[in-house]
Amino acid sequence: MSGRVQKVMIPPINFVFKLLQQHTPVEIWLFEQVDLRIEGQIRGFDEFMNIILDDAVQIDTKQNRREIGRILLKGDNITLIRAI
Repeated sequence: MSGRVQKVMIPPINFVFKLLQQHTPVEIWLFEQVDLRIEGQIRGFDEFMNIILDDAVQIDTKQNRREIGRILLKGDNITLIRAI
């Protein structure tokens, strides 16, 4: 028996659901807007990966922050979602 731990692939929708359940803050990268990031907490999503974020903050490359509150991001505009 080798000492390796086998990693299991999970569907993206399950990952997003886990972030929602655990109230984990997330950072979202936007498609074709490489100088902009959105941070917040996921409050809901659907099968198209449209996501509702609470307490959303827009952050640019110079670390300027702009609070934008509750927003809906269309799944087509999302490049990456990561826990922070």
